[in-house]
Amino acid sequence: MNDLLSQVEPMIPALRRYARGLIRDRETADDIVQDCLERVVMNWSRRRKANARSWVFAILHNLAINRIRQEVRRAGTITMDDGAEVTTAIEASQDTTLFGQDVLAAIECLPPDYRSILLLVAVEDLSYAEAATVLDVPVGTVMSRLSRARDQLRHVLEAKPEGAPNARPYLRSVK
Repeated sequence: MNDLLSQVEPMIPALRRYARGLIRDRETADDIVQDCLERVVMNWSRRRKANARSWVFAILHNLAINRIRQEVRRAGTITMDDGAEVTTAIEASQDTTLFGQDVLAAIECLPPDYRSILLLVAVEDLSYAEAATVLDVPVGTVMSRLSRARDQLRHVLEAKPEGAPNARPYLRSVK
């Protein structure tokens, strides 16, 4: 039991972040994390000894995908929380805040396969092999999906809004 607690307890914040990134609803994501932790505890003795983190994230991913499919079948909508989770020691400038909101909105526009791989690798810092285990796909698929997700994210972020001028005005600093 100590082995279980020592390995799983530090993963809980990362599990919550990943679930919230996939589901986009705080309460539902927390429910999925709870379900995941219940399954982990019940099946701890049956896990493969290789990598507990990949195994736990795979359980969470499968539960989240199942919940998304249920919502689609019920024709329900999954809403995004209004507030941000991250608190910083220094308040961000307005430009940084706006860019952060643009990045979050751009991530929301990505297809679920791209969004999940981007969250696993970029946010949760899983290796390509661990992400492949979580998603049950080959490592090459992880690499290509991540590349496409980054390209699509870059394209969305660099796209010029409608009605924007063709070139940015030159601003000179005055001392």
